[in-house]
Amino acid sequence: MTTSAPARLRADAQRNRDQIIAAAKALFVDDGPEVPMEEIARRAGVGVGTLYRRFPDRETLIHVVQQETYAAAYRDARAAVAEEGTAWDALVRLLLRSADLRVSIRLLLNSPEAWTVARNDPAIRRTAEELLALVDDLMRTAQSDGVLRPDVGVGDIGLLVSLFFRHRPFDAEDASERLVERALILMLDGMRVVPGTPLPGDPVPPKDLLGRG
Repeated sequence: MTTSAPARLRADAQRNRDQIIAAAKALFVDDGPEVPMEEIARRAGVGVGTLYRRFPDRETLIHVVQQETYAAAYRDARAAVAEEGTAWDALVRLLLRSADLRVSIRLLLNSPEAWTVARNDPAIRRTAEELLALVDDLMRTAQSDGVLRPDVGVGDIGLLVSLFFRHRPFDAEDASERLVERALILMLDGMRVVPGTPLPGDPVPPKDLLGRG
């Protein structure tokens, strides 16, 4: 049985779309969402005309990338909860292993346009709120388990992680990722229950991380 031409076209179109999204994620993180659309097409291995047929303007592409990265980060979080033995292990896995979580954070920090899209799109905002709520639940459970120090909250995690993901410390991607992972592990170990200096003030609540809708 031969594959029909329309089916092949649909497969090609989906492959082109996936390649464009993957290229845009990588370039948005490295160079920001202002990177030329021609460069995204080149990285994706498609023609500029193909890119514009799928995404008629930059705003549409940023929007779709934001949608997909938030949804994927939330799936990563759910998988960590389902597959890890403890809330602490799930939290560590999410922060260390979710590439889409890193993409979404870097976009928010480095692109005012991406920040505006994330705040103003109800679906993206809802997914972000669900992700933050899940992280908050993991932290509260880890505190109940006696693993995480009781005076930190999801706002502390958000602030510290954002510092790590704002810029790559080196041009070489593999070296940068290793350094970020090392720093994250040090940060997370510092949040475990050990004698330490009391923290001033209160942790930032999840709702304040997204601003007012």
